[in-house]
Amino acid sequence: MSRKRIRCASIAVASLLALGAAWPALAQTQEVKLGFAAPLSGPQARDGKDMEDGILLAIDQVNASKPVIGGQPVKFVLDAADDKGDPRRAVIVAQRLVDDDIQGMLGHLNAETTILASRIYAAAGIPEISMTTAPAYTEQGFNSTFRMQTTDTQQGSVLGRFVVKQLRFKRIAIVDDQSAYGRALADEFEKAAKGAGARIVRRDALNPKASDYRAMLGRIKRERVNAIFYGGAEAPAALLAKQMRELGVDAPLVAGEALKSDSFLQIAGKAANGTIASMAGMPLDRMPGGADFERRYRKRFGAAPGIYAPYAYDGAMAMMGAMKRANSTAPARFLPALAATQMPGVTARTIAYGPHGNLKYGSITVYKAVGGRWQMLNTAVER
Repeated sequence: MSRKRIRCASIAVASLLALGAAWPALAQTQEVKLGFAAPLSGPQARDGKDMEDGILLAIDQVNASKPVIGGQPVKFVLDAADDKGDPRRAVIVAQRLVDDDIQGMLGHLNAETTILASRIYAAAGIPEISMTTAPAYTEQGFNSTFRMQTTDTQQGSVLGRFVVKQLRFKRIAIVDDQSAYGRALADEFEKAAKGAGARIVRRDALNPKASDYRAMLGRIKRERVNAIFYGGAEAPAALLAKQMRELGVDAPLVAGEALKSDSFLQIAGKAANGTIASMAGMPLDRMPGGADFERRYRKRFGAAPGIYAPYAYDGAMAMMGAMKRANSTAPARFLPALAATQMPGVTARTIAYGPHGNLKYGSITVYKAVGGRWQMLNTAVER
């Protein structure tokens, strides 16, 4: 063989080797669909959008690193759906996302929507990380359900102990809005408050669509309560607070995270003063990765993050991280890696899950409404 032919053959071999080495970069990029559902219209649209933006920020970050999984370049995309906070619609949305061949699910936001939809994802073998705090979500016997926030069991327990041990409230009335979220939160608060030595003098349920709670509040007033605990959504709470003040009920309203919002303060006005509300997690400026997260979020979206964005971000990072560690986007392959997650997060120093998919390390912060603003009273870490 001539020297020229040998040289050409050598170049050809070298070119083939180089092409092989670069194959992952030249191979067709595989799109990996992550499902997302939350209220994107209606009264909770702001919360749903906040959650979605946190997930998008995580997807942007991972995609920027040009991930390769199973030897193939991948690009994560979000398949988003509006469940409107309606359980019936959530079931339809869940089946549509499953039919779209999502590899993992991030959502839903509300208790009822999450619990009903989770059965569809579990039947399809799709891992789900939800924002709901309802204990029932991870008590269904599925191995595919995980959380972005602490449970109502943890939150209600912290609040119950705090108002009795720290605020010295001994006579307490409890009201819930008959939702799964409201009842669960109220149940856990009641157990903790009783255990700390308080007496629950009344327990009532309200109709969240009603416009007059004065008859119920009048009965509560006669019990000379130190506090009224409310378990439920934000919508009826401002009216409840206003009618408490109209009747001369000077005991504070105590509630979970649904009330810890600027909109509650605005709608309730002066009647909101003295309200005590808990929030899963801690203020953004106290989160381990809060400052950097806020900087990147503002740069991407031109506004400050809301309550749910950092938790949604951590949930998305946990799911994509599990796929990378398992070197597979197949749900059955990366599910064990997701369950074994141990990673630093924005919201906690370590994001890790217990046997049922609950967060191992969850924090709860208690706030008080003073002069139209929320002031932090206490932060507790539940393990």
